[in-house]
Amino acid sequence: DKDHTALEYFTGSRQVALAVVKKFIPLGIYHIFTGPDHILFIVGLLLMGGSLMRLLTIVTAFTIAHSITLSLAALDVVNPPARLIEPAIALSIIYVGIDNLMVGKSGWDARAWIAFFFGLVHGFGFAGVLREFGLPRHALGWSLFSFNFGVEIGQVCIVVVVASLLAALRNRNKELGQRIATVGSVIVILAGSYWFIQRVFF
Repeated sequence: DKDHTALEYFTGSRQVALAVVKKFIPLGIYHIFTGPDHILFIVGLLLMGGSLMRLLTIVTAFTIAHSITLSLAALDVVNPPARLIEPAIALSIIYVGIDNLMVGKSGWDARAWIAFFFGLVHGFGFAGVLREFGLPRHALGWSLFSFNFGVEIGQVCIVVVVASLLAALRNRNKELGQRIATVGSVIVILAGSYWFIQRVFF
């Protein structure tokens, strides 16, 4: 039809599994780099810095969570509507920014739990995009794995670049690093608020 001018049909052979991997890994990478809301959520989690082990724990929690809901939604086990998921993703960004501003007062770093909880929401967002591409039923496992792996590649690239820059700034000037974290958190809140209003009312 006018929206889908071509059809790809996959059978269950080994060659098809390779074809699926080649198609869906780049799609996962492309999606994470063209999704400013997902990028900002990850950046927001990194703004307060921390040890390498701490940052790995946060990213791993996010990965596990969105992998669960991505699979559930792609398999039609749980499939909440986009009109609920998209505003919820925006709210997750707002929450991360607020938590960054509050963590200095409370001293309790809950970013891993935040990453896991909201990772469940983001997974449904990933699934909505994946569904648009069309999932080959004879290679469903490979398509899910490949898309998720592509998303992880994109996330790792973002984490390495952002975390390295923030660490370099803190090592050079600790006060400047803290100021950037504060200003960055405010920007995260404002961007999340804009997306929330846009997705709910427009």
